[in-house]
Amino acid sequence: MKQIFTFGNYLRDKFGCKVYKVGINISGFTCPNIDGTVAKGGCTFCENDSFSASTNETQELKGFHLNLNSQINPNLDKQLLQLEMQFNAISKRQRDEYGAKKFLVYFQSFTNTYAPLSTLKALYEKALSFDNVVGLSIGTRSDSITDETLEYIAQLNKEKEIWIEFGIQSVYDETLKKINRGHDSANVKEWILKAKKSGLHVCGHLIFGLPDETQEMMLHTAKEAYLWGIDSVKYHPLYVVKKTALANDFTKGDFLPINEELYLDTLTKAINMKPDTISVQRVTAGIDNDSLLAPEWCRDKNAQIKKINSSLKPFNLKY
Repeated sequence: MKQIFTFGNYLRDKFGCKVYKVGINISGFTCPNIDGTVAKGGCTFCENDSFSASTNETQELKGFHLNLNSQINPNLDKQLLQLEMQFNAISKRQRDEYGAKKFLVYFQSFTNTYAPLSTLKALYEKALSFDNVVGLSIGTRSDSITDETLEYIAQLNKEKEIWIEFGIQSVYDETLKKINRGHDSANVKEWILKAKKSGLHVCGHLIFGLPDETQEMMLHTAKEAYLWGIDSVKYHPLYVVKKTALANDFTKGDFLPINEELYLDTLTKAINMKPDTISVQRVTAGIDNDSLLAPEWCRDKNAQIKKINSSLKPFNLKY
C-alpha cells in the first residue's frame, strides 16, 4: 500500500523531524469580501470562527480592522503579543502531545496579507524569531496581496520555508458569483503564477460540493489547479454552518449539500489525477458542534478518514 505524499511527509523529508503547523488568528485582520471593498457579507459559506485556529489564549480587539490602505496600526503591540501567546500555547501542546520538534507558523484566519506591509513585516518577522520555527504559511486571497508584499515574502523565502495559501475553490466564474466570492478565477490564476515565478511555495484550497457544480466541474477545477503549478493542495467538502447566507439557502431548500458517497468518489478521482509531486495537506473538513447544520457526515473527521482510506484502497493508496 502506497501512502499519498502528504505535507507532513514533505516537511519530515526536508527537515528530518516532525514539523507542525501552528495555526494563528490575529485580531484586526479581515477580508475585502467582508468589509465591502470588493463585496459585502463575505462568501456565502463563511462564518469565519468555524474555520479559525484555537485562540482561547487571547482576547479579540473589538472594532479594530486593517486593510491595504490603513495608515496606522495602533494595536500592533497587542497583535504581536497575541501572536506570541498563541504560538507558545499551541506549540507546547504539539510538542507534548505529538512530539513536534519544529514549526511552521500558519497565519490562518481571515486574509493575512490584507494589511499594510509594515504590519505584515512586524508579524512575520516576529513569528520567524521564535525557537524552532522553520518558516511561515500565509493564508490569503488572490485579490488581497500587492506586488510589494509578494516581493517581500519572496525575500523571506530565501532564508526560511515560506508558503502562501490561496483559496481557489472553483475555476468556474458562475460558481464564484453564486458564493459571492468577489473575484474571478483569472485573478487566482494570475497570483498563483506570480507567486510561483517569485519562488514561493503555493498551496491551493479546493471545495467540492459548491452550488450546482457537477462532479465533472469539480474535477476540472482540480485539474486546472494542478496545471497552474501548485505545490500542495487542501480538499474540502462544502458544509453548512449557522449564521451564513448558505445556511439560509439550505433552510429554504435552495441548497443541497454534497453527499458522502459523491464526495468520496470525487476526492478519490482528484487524488488519482494529481501529480505525485503535489503534497496533500487536507482531505476533508468538518466541525463537531451545534453550529453545523449539514451534512451530518462532516461531523466526525475520524470516521471520514476511515472511509476515505477505504475508497483509496482499491488504488493501492492510503492517506
